[in-house]
Order: sequence, then structure tokens, then C-alpha cells
Amino acid sequence: MKLLLIEDDEHVAQVLADAFASQGHATAIRYTGEEGLAYLTRERPDAVVLDVRLPRLNGVAVLRQIRATDPALPVIIMTGLATPGEIAEARRLGVAEIIEKPQVLRHFSEALARIASRDRLQDAT
Repeated sequence: MKLLLIEDDEHVAQVLADAFASQGHATAIRYTGEEGLAYLTRERPDAVVLDVRLPRLNGVAVLRQIRATDPALPVIIMTGLATPGEIAEARRLGVAEIIEKPQVLRHFSEALARIASRDRLQDAT
């Protein structure tokens, strides 16, 4: 899959992108919500992997803007520090998956498989 990873910690972003690449995924990295949204005006990945804690524009605000222009784009939220209100808002906005940050690498393949399965079901209808 072609992924957009929006993660402000450069080391974490590189570790995740390397892990995704080892699973066969091409990953574009952006370090702020604004950079991620700018990327989405030019490209449409198969899924977005989005950190909740970002400088200036947080992940929920980024998700809200993604939904305004592309309601069907699968978004996976990664978090270790999201509040219950942020999680509830992400769900209301139609986030595809929520993965706790220490568990991202362990659960990421399963999350992508569920997204791909949903896409295949939608294509069949």
C-alpha cells in the first residue's frame, strides 16, 4: 500500500517507515499536520497513519480536515497520549483504526488488512 505517515518525531517516523517498507509499503513521511494536508492536495495514498500529538495542528484537527475533502480515505490514528474526548471525536469523524503507540508495529499489519478487506467489500457492491 501507499501510505502517508504524519509523525512529528523524526526518529519514530523513520523507524515506522522502515518497518512499513519491510512489509512492502511505500511510505511518505510528513512531520506536521500542515505538511500532511499539503501532501494530500497533490497525492492520495491508500491510507494515512496519523499521530494525535502534533505541533500546532493536532491529529484530530488534521483528521477533521481530511474528512472535509475525502470522507472515504482510511486514517489510522496512533496515540499514546490521546484524551477520551479526542478518541471519541476521532471515532465520530470515521477513523478507520486506533492503535496505541507502543503497539503500532505489532498491530499495524492487522489494521491494514482490515482496511483492505473493507475496500474490497465496498468495491464488490
